[in-house]
Amino acid sequence: MSTEIVVVPHTHWDREWYEPFQRFRLRLVALLDEVLDTMEREPGYHFTLDGQLACVDDYLEVRPENRDRIAALVESGRLAVGPWQILLDEFLCSGENIIRNLELGMDRADKLGGAMPVGYLPDMFGHTAQMPQILRKAGLLHACVYRGVPSSVTTDAFAWVAPDGTALRTQYLPVGGYGNGAHLFSDPHGLKERATAFVETMREWHGPEGSLLAMYGTDHSAPVRGLPEMVAAIGARMDTLSGYIGAYSGDVEGLPRVHGELRSHARANILPGVISVRPHVKQAMGRAERMVERYAEPLATLWGAEWPGRFLDMAWWRLVDASGHDSVTGCGVDETAQQVAARIAEAEHLGQAVRDMVTARLAATVTSDGVLVVNPTPQARSGIVIVDLAGTDPLVDPSGAPVPVQPLEYAATLLLDEEMDPGTALTFIHGTELYGQHITGWSVEDGVLTFTVARETSVLFDPAELRGRLAGVARVRIVAEPRRTVAAMVEVPPLGHTSIRPAPRDQVFWPPAPSGSIPGAQHHPACWLGSDSAPLPVRGDEEVLDNGLLRVMIAADGTLTLIGQDGTTVTGAGRIVDGGDVGDTYNHAPPLDDLLVSEPESVEVELVCSGPLVAAVDVRRAYRWPAAGAGLDGAPEVPALSRTPRTEEIVVTTRVELRAGEPYVRLHVEFDNRGTDHRVRLHVPLPSPAAESYAEGQFAVVTRGLTAEGGCGETPLPTFPASSWVAAGGVAALLEHVTEYEVVDDELALTLLRSVGYLSRNRNAFRPEPAGPQLPTPAAQSRGVRSVSLALMPYQSSWGEVVPQAETFRHDLLVVPGSGDRALPLPAPAAGLSVTGDGVVMTSLRMRDDWRELRVVALTPNDTEAVISGDLVQARHADLRGRPGESVQVRDGEVRLPLRAWEIATLQFRQL
Repeated sequence: MSTEIVVVPHTHWDREWYEPFQRFRLRLVALLDEVLDTMEREPGYHFTLDGQLACVDDYLEVRPENRDRIAALVESGRLAVGPWQILLDEFLCSGENIIRNLELGMDRADKLGGAMPVGYLPDMFGHTAQMPQILRKAGLLHACVYRGVPSSVTTDAFAWVAPDGTALRTQYLPVGGYGNGAHLFSDPHGLKERATAFVETMREWHGPEGSLLAMYGTDHSAPVRGLPEMVAAIGARMDTLSGYIGAYSGDVEGLPRVHGELRSHARANILPGVISVRPHVKQAMGRAERMVERYAEPLATLWGAEWPGRFLDMAWWRLVDASGHDSVTGCGVDETAQQVAARIAEAEHLGQAVRDMVTARLAATVTSDGVLVVNPTPQARSGIVIVDLAGTDPLVDPSGAPVPVQPLEYAATLLLDEEMDPGTALTFIHGTELYGQHITGWSVEDGVLTFTVARETSVLFDPAELRGRLAGVARVRIVAEPRRTVAAMVEVPPLGHTSIRPAPRDQVFWPPAPSGSIPGAQHHPACWLGSDSAPLPVRGDEEVLDNGLLRVMIAADGTLTLIGQDGTTVTGAGRIVDGGDVGDTYNHAPPLDDLLVSEPESVEVELVCSGPLVAAVDVRRAYRWPAAGAGLDGAPEVPALSRTPRTEEIVVTTRVELRAGEPYVRLHVEFDNRGTDHRVRLHVPLPSPAAESYAEGQFAVVTRGLTAEGGCGETPLPTFPASSWVAAGGVAALLEHVTEYEVVDDELALTLLRSVGYLSRNRNAFRPEPAGPQLPTPAAQSRGVRSVSLALMPYQSSWGEVVPQAETFRHDLLVVPGSGDRALPLPAPAAGLSVTGDGVVMTSLRMRDDWRELRVVALTPNDTEAVISGDLVQARHADLRGRPGESVQVRDGEVRLPLRAWEIATLQFRQL
């Protein structure tokens, strides 16, 4: 057989899954101890360490003395490590998270002797469309995949083509995936017969010439003693995966071409139910990624003092660790999910700390009675902010012009009024602090001690003076300064900031009253709404909300009719459908006799506010949902036949909110999940029938049909992930986190909750084989209060309209209380950096040494141009690892960067 077979010993290491991380790590340390001993004892032994540096880092934290042993094996070419930091789930993290993962892994591997130059993706549950471009721009010429490959591929190599046209040679692992050679050496007897059968099978994929790849290893497998001798006995040779793939140049000519994402069920299960299980983890991941990517890093880059690099590095380590394909997916045991959620929370907290540090520095220049407003998006923007302020004076911007406002709520002023010993009241005081505010004065009159308090004070409180006045006091009152919560419309420069504050009416620069208006009309707090430079006001009642861009009508059943400015109409949006789910964390599966509940038993509508900046109603719908799935004898290995006749009353409250200037309606859906074994979806009828959907995610907008390709075993449900938005048939849903959706019966169905009780069921009606051990996961039932925020937007011409709206929906203006001297004027508005262009979206802005580094993507099927402005003085291209490239011309403080359709581009620059 000569050297027809190249054996690649390896392990696939699930860092956490059916056991939590630290329990698996104990096994990892024992495994790598054995790997190192074996490789040093047997010079012919090669080993591939699963393509992720996390294995090495987790090991060296316990065995730091073995670093040089690992480095020597890596440098010799016998031990392959990297290029990833962790084997991720590509659809459940942001595109930027994917890049940072690769950057961390390759940088760490370089310190040990170099990363495996292969984008190894052995067990991900499908692959994102832009992965070939990401790998190529990180310097990798090869990928290696198993799941998601369509039936059109009949060879063990193909050209994987990203939306921008980047084609990457991709090694496919057919017939057994990353364990296709695991059976070869199971027994010294019958070696040659098994090898002959392997060759016959793999020649059908590889062709008559060249060596065949045998991946010898499986989940958590250790090396086998005497393997080099057994390999020699069948005339094969041993190598690493990079050693095998490195024999190919990376040339894709003549290879079959596969375009875009790989999500076919034809050859392997892709386990799509992980997108929707444990939704609180997906929500937390979305919040934490946005906090670090779009608030902490950009603000620290443009407005910070000393670069908080270590804090941001710690945040990114946690986000990358959480992106593991058995981590953020939620398909592990409950202990694993708890650990992942804690890791994500820490990343968000680190991002918040950096954000707050930077904004506190800016807020120190804003008077203490005002607020700082920060724009996290790179385009100038008018938007609504909710602010808490003292008094009732109008608000002004730094020019003294009035800011349109709408009162929302007035805080209570009487905090305490009780008969009590005044000495007891004095124990409530700490310095000047009383009831969470500060004492601004006190008085004693008619046996009543009255304190006045406010958020800040200039009074020096002397308790000794007060004690001398307490004779005869029998009652204590605490009165707070009047405070109000208002909505305000503010204009903010790109990636910049402005500020607003109250001012006496006689100090406000009121604009001239419109011709024909009644006297004093210009003094209305929303005086310029509807003028040529401002959006129309929003008006609302219990039946209709309207802002001139979108009209929302609330029907008797609680659903919504949306009418866009162009006439596009959505009827019946927001219908809630509850159905059974007796599957597991990997795959949805309805009972054999399912019961769908979509009609509420009662509906109440309550007006919250009526405009002119914000109009909102609460729609409360009461349902009777079955309490659980009804199995046979309660045995999880037997598919459930129906849902239990016992029901729970569930009230679903939907806050429907329309803001001035926004062409979409915001929805906040909340309910107390008291049932188990079910799936809850929000349905949106399409304005027109659609044969395909468009979903944003990981630097691409993916076009998908109404079906999914099957063939392997699991039922190919056409449920798909969307990151920031999904659109079909003239309506888009804007999303805060990765959400599962399906286009079914001319409706867009968005999964709000999938509630299941097992990691994997041995018998799942929609998957013939187990996906893991049959372990209970009671926390995956997600009981308790659950809420989801999203927005709905009708559109007519193209999904391109959705892109900028999703950016503003996902990245709220940031409000920070001022802390500066009240005697000072408000600082002038300041811009940080402007990034504009058709379909151009900023995905990252950070410091790289003494350069600022910007990443953008062209979310458009057409070539475009990014215009980057803001007093730039020097610029250069960079790859995804931050390695500098050619210089870029700067003219008049800006760069014009041509972009191919779907191109990801990185620019390093300096500013004045």
